[in-house]
Amino acid sequence: MYPLDEKENWFSGKGHWSKTLDEDWFNWKWQMRNRLTKKEHFERFIQLTEHEIQGFDIAQSKLSVAVTPYFFNLIDPNNPNCPIRKQLLPSGLESVISRVEKKDPVGEENTMPVPGIVHRYPDRVLFLVTDRCASYCRYCTRSRLVSNAQKYGFHPSIEAGFKYIEENKSIRDVLISGGDPLILSDDKIEYILNRLSSIPHVEFVRIGSRVPVFLPQRLTDQLLKIFSKQENLWMSIHINHPLECTKELYDACRKIVAHGIPLGNQAVLLRGINDNTQTIKSLIHRLMMMKVKPYYLYQCDLIEGSGHLRTDPSVGLKIIEELRGFTSGYAIPQFVIDAPGGGGKIPINPNYIIKSDENGLVLKNYEGKIFNYPTNSDLITTKPLFLP
Repeated sequence: MYPLDEKENWFSGKGHWSKTLDEDWFNWKWQMRNRLTKKEHFERFIQLTEHEIQGFDIAQSKLSVAVTPYFFNLIDPNNPNCPIRKQLLPSGLESVISRVEKKDPVGEENTMPVPGIVHRYPDRVLFLVTDRCASYCRYCTRSRLVSNAQKYGFHPSIEAGFKYIEENKSIRDVLISGGDPLILSDDKIEYILNRLSSIPHVEFVRIGSRVPVFLPQRLTDQLLKIFSKQENLWMSIHINHPLECTKELYDACRKIVAHGIPLGNQAVLLRGINDNTQTIKSLIHRLMMMKVKPYYLYQCDLIEGSGHLRTDPSVGLKIIEELRGFTSGYAIPQFVIDAPGGGGKIPINPNYIIKSDENGLVLKNYEGKIFNYPTNSDLITTKPLFLP
């Protein structure tokens, strides 16, 4: 647990790569070329635990390992329980698969009319445009296809995706994801955005990305210029812990917002990483300082081998209850479970309604005090305050 005060200095620097030239360090393509992907890469800086060593053997057939140099610097090499380390380094515990876990825990395959398009909700689609990421999270919901370690052979048909969206006029909202769409070239990103913006019934487009977190160097002036040309573009990023909120990420988020792109954050509740109120509170305060709206707090999906990272949903409910009234309401995310098998996102809230009957509601506030709210018309005064 690393509960940080949001007023502390935020980490910034090259760390292990202190001798690297600025022109390389701030080049996102250099960061991608120099990612740590093998056990030997990590052993140069970290004494791996037994579970981590076992995890590297599993990773080659489950989900590849990759960490950008920038993000690796956030890992505490002397702490096996470092919350950054536990998200990115593989563990032998990933081989433990319970009977409730699945390769496709939220049922995307059953709602994929063409390769790369997931159409679950009536008015929106998920558009998967790549199977690669800058770094790989060990609890990834799409680990069946992301990185292709499981030989899924995902080949999104971008043009087939456009055709499907064009032919289905009920689609007003498109979420571009993957993999991570921001590792694509500027030209490809611009092409995808322009094609979608040319479809009359598409009202707005969202990008789901963890690149600003793993690779803030990717937010170049050229990419931001491409974003700024889009009239209805939004972005959802993915930050789980306050340690991820560096000065580089702060600057990247501020730049994105300055170019007219609203930002929201989708965090995942993870055991031993952020499963306490103090850490989540510090995270959401930092998000607000970066002009990022805390949007969702996800219960970790039932992806195979994720049991060691998953909490009981009651933990998430307790966190939301302990945030309510003790921080800005605007900062409190919605706790959701993406229903197993394809039921979609279901909001999970603490029970503030003690009783509901024909007379009204009995409510409990954040302090545990009880209040009555009448709904029976006989109990509500309707006489105007001022008579003409």
